[in-house]
Amino acid sequence: MSVAPPPHPNGGARALARVAAVAQKASVRSGRRRRPAAPVDRELPVEVRSVTRTCPDVAEVELAGRGPLPGWRPGAHLDVVLPSGLLRQYSLCGDPADRSVYRIAVRAVPGGSGSAQVHRLTPGTRLTLRGPRNAFPLAAAPSYLFLAGGIGITPIAPMVRAVHAAGLPWRLVHTGRDLASMPLSGGLAALAPDRVRRRPDDDGGGVPGTDELLAGVDPDAAVYCCGPPPMIDAVRRALPARQRFHSERFSPPPIRDGRPFTVALAGGPELPVPADRTALDVIRDVRPDVAYSCRQGFCGTCHVRLVEGTTVGDPAGPGLTALCVGRAEGARVVVDLGR
Repeated sequence: MSVAPPPHPNGGARALARVAAVAQKASVRSGRRRRPAAPVDRELPVEVRSVTRTCPDVAEVELAGRGPLPGWRPGAHLDVVLPSGLLRQYSLCGDPADRSVYRIAVRAVPGGSGSAQVHRLTPGTRLTLRGPRNAFPLAAAPSYLFLAGGIGITPIAPMVRAVHAAGLPWRLVHTGRDLASMPLSGGLAALAPDRVRRRPDDDGGGVPGTDELLAGVDPDAAVYCCGPPPMIDAVRRALPARQRFHSERFSPPPIRDGRPFTVALAGGPELPVPADRTALDVIRDVRPDVAYSCRQGFCGTCHVRLVEGTTVGDPAGPGLTALCVGRAEGARVVVDLGR
C-alpha cells in the first residue's frame, strides 16, 4: 500500500478535526496528519453479535467485547484469529464513535479459507482479535475523491462519513460487477445522493477506465483508492505526480526491480531468492509451516529476527525483517525462524 506525503494545513482540515474529535478522534486534528492509531498488541476476546448478508456473497459481522472496545480511526483494520487459528486482516467499516461493537464486511472468495470461515460464523461464536491497526489513515485535505472497487468500500465507508460530517467537499465512485455485489455504498448515497456514483460493470459501460473514475477531480483533492491492484495501479499512473494519492490493495504488491539475493536460515540451508519472488515464498518451499497473513509487511505475522545483513523495503522494526517484502540490501541475509 502507498500513502502520499502529508498535506498542508487548511481550513477544511480544521473542520474535519473538530468532528473527528467528537467521533473518538476518528481522523486528523488542526490540519496536521496524525500518526496512525497505536496498535493494541494484547489479544482481545470478542463474541459474534450478528451476521447479516446485505449482498449475496458478503457477510457483515458485528463483534462485541466485554466492555468498551479500543478506539480506532477510519482506515483501520483488525487482525482476526478465526476458529481454525488462521489469521486474517479485515477493515473496520462501522462507526468509530460506537465502541460497543466492531463491524467488518467480508466477501466470500472461491477457495478462500479465511472468507469461508467468516461466512460460517454464527452469533455467540467467540473469536480473538489483535488491533486495531491503521496503515491507511485519513489525512487532512481541502476535498476528497474516494474510489472503491467491490469490497474495497470497507475502509472507505468510515472515511466518507467522517468527511461528510465535517462539511468538507467529497465524492465517491464505487465500482463492482453489479449492484448486488456492492455493499455499504447504498447507505452512503443516502448522505448525499449527488456525491455518490455506484457504477456496476453490467450497466452497459463495462469496466470503467481512469478517465471516468477521475472525471472532474479537484487538483487539490486527496484521492483515496481501495480495490483490486489493477485499479489502483491504473489510477496511480493517471494522476499527476503532485496529486495526493492514498491506496490500500487486497493483495501483495508486485515485485518491481527486484534483485536476486540469498537468504540463509540460522542453523539451516542457504536459499536463493530470485528477482521475482520473496524470501517468504522461497522459505515456505522448504518450511511450509512458516506463518504469514497480509503479505504486505504490516501485520507482523512473518516478521522474524534478522541475524546478519541489512534489508530494504522492510517495515519490520530494528533487528527484524518482514519475509514477505524485505529484500537484502547486499547479496545475503541470515534470518532466525525461531524454531
